[in-house]
Amino acid sequence: MLLAPLLAALPMMLALPAAASPIDPNETILRLPGEIAFQPQPGFPQHSVEMAPLFGASTAPGLYLVLIKWYPGYMSAPHTYLTDRLCVVLSGTWMINSGADFDPDRTVAAPAGSFVRRVAGTPHYDGVKRDMKEPAVIALCGLGPGGLKWLDPSQPGWRKV
Repeated sequence: MLLAPLLAALPMMLALPAAASPIDPNETILRLPGEIAFQPQPGFPQHSVEMAPLFGASTAPGLYLVLIKWYPGYMSAPHTYLTDRLCVVLSGTWMINSGADFDPDRTVAAPAGSFVRRVAGTPHYDGVKRDMKEPAVIALCGLGPGGLKWLDPSQPGWRKV
């Protein structure tokens, strides 16, 4: 009588799922936060904007995904892209605006969790104002080549704000 409940539970114990197999790096590519390296951008001041490519490249054909980090006190100059860009703010607050006239005081706050779609061919600018406490990290996705074009190529692609 004492063994009956144990014997009844035996089939359920034998049917427990096996331990999960390890991730196959040929099938699932994992990069932990410490393995994602942000790189300074050529032509921009140190600690103004950095980028971490995750998949593809905005300058090559096909899908790309990058992380961009804007530091307080810097914004991009007005620019356009040939293709749409889909953006998700991961941390901080990203200050954004559309139009050719650079006016940081008219930017709109896009806090962490916000989604922004940059429509192809439309001028815009963005970054993080000087008085903000932390950088903004944004995931950018699109189809390359993105075709970055500065509205005034005689000026730097960044503004100190």
